[in-house]
Amino acid sequence: MAIVVNLDVLLAQRKMRLNTLAETVGITPQNLSVLKTGKAKAIRFDTLEKICKALDCQPGDLLAFQEDPG
Repeated sequence: MAIVVNLDVLLAQRKMRLNTLAETVGITPQNLSVLKTGKAKAIRFDTLEKICKALDCQPGDLLAFQEDPG
């Protein structure tokens, strides 16, 4: 996939657990895990905003574009 999700990096940098972020954002840990593993097909802007607020980051810190080889 060309979009890389850096959620695990941000969580580690902030010493925050996935369950804590899920509770803060108001979504299930399972849905957040799908995003973290890069298997999500979409993310709502309001969810993205809540994650950015909770992690004190910009959307570009969370998501990156990486060209697929080939």
